Amino acid sequence: MFLRTVGRSAMTPRHAYVARINRVIDHIDNHLSEPLDLATLAEVAHFSSWHFHRVFQTMTGETLAERVRRRRLEVAAGRLLFLPPEPVLSIALDVGFGSAAVFTRAFSAHFGVTPSAWRRGAFRSWAERHRVQLRKIHQADRNAHQAAVEAFLHDESSWPTGRVPQPGETQMTIEIKTLPEVRVAYLRHVGPYGDSGIARTWQRFAAWCGEHGLMQPRRPMYGISHDNPDVTPPAKCRYDACIEVDGDFRPEGEIGVQTLRGGRFACTRFTGTSAVIHQAWMALCDWLPDSGWQADDGAPIEIYGTDFEMDEKTGAFSCTLCMPVRRL
Repeated sequence: MFLRTVGRSAMTPRHAYVARINRVIDHIDNHLSEPLDLATLAEVAHFSSWHFHRVFQTMTGETLAERVRRRRLEVAAGRLLFLPPEPVLSIALDVGFGSAAVFTRAFSAHFGVTPSAWRRGAFRSWAERHRVQLRKIHQADRNAHQAAVEAFLHDESSWPTGRVPQPGETQMTIEIKTLPEVRVAYLRHVGPYGDSGIARTWQRFAAWCGEHGLMQPRRPMYGISHDNPDVTPPAKCRYDACIEVDGDFRPEGEIGVQTLRGGRFACTRFTGTSAVIHQAWMALCDWLPDSGWQADDGAPIEIYGTDFEMDEKTGAFSCTLCMPVRRL
C-alpha cells in the first residue's frame, strides 16, 4: 500500500537538501528587516557560499536575491492593506528596504503599480488574476484530488473514519482565542493551495509519523499556510503538514522542526472536504472588515484535534481554522 512504502528507507540525500533549503526560506521570512546576504544564508544552510547559491536556484527556481526581494515585497503588499494604514516608509523599513524611494521602485516593478495605488484598490486586479488562475488549477486537478481523497479513505490506520456532519449542517461561528506557541515537526508542500499535492503530503507525513510512534496515542496536528494566495503565485505557495512534538524531538531527512507562534486568533470550526476548505478561509477573511479586528502578521493555522475523523463515504472532516488578528 502506498502509505506503507514511505518511511525511513525512502529517505535520500536530496531530503537533507530539502530540509536545509526550507530552513533558509523560513529564516528569510523571519528576518526580512535584517541583512540577508549570500554568506549569511549559506551559513544557515551549512553550505559553502559558492555551492549554496547554485543549489538554492536549482531547487527553488529562484536565485537567493530574487527570493528575498519577492518575499519582502509580498509581505509589504499585505501590510499596505492593514487598517489603520501604516506609513509607506515604516513598511519599507520593516521589510528591509533602505528608503521609501527604493521600495516604491521595486514595488512598482514587481506589481505594476505604486504602493499608494495598491492601497487605493489596485490590488484587486492582481488578486483576481491569481484567483482565476487558482480556479483553473483546481479544475484541472479535480481527478487527481479525488484519487488522493480515496487513498485517505483506504488507510484507516492513519485516518480514523466516522460520521462527519455535512457542509450546511453547522454554521460558521467565530471566536477570538489566545493560542499558545507549540513546537512541531513538519513536512512542506510547495504549490497551489487546495491542490492534490497537499493531500499527498499529508499521506506521506502520516506514514512517517506512524513509523516514528507519533500517531498512537494521537496528538494534535496542524496545517500551516505561509503565503497569501492573492499575492503569491500559486506555484510558490507553501503549506506545512505538522504534528506536535516535545523538546527532545530531533528532525531527520526532509522533516523539519519549527515553533508555531502563539497569540490572538480568530477561530472557526470548518466541516467539509479538502476541496472546499479554501472557500472557508475566504469566508473568514470576508468576516474581518466588520469585526473590529484586522489580520496580523503570521501564518493562518488549521488545527486537527485528537478526535479527528474522516467521513468514510464523503471524505469530509472537521478542523479549526485560526487566523492571527489584532485590534483595529
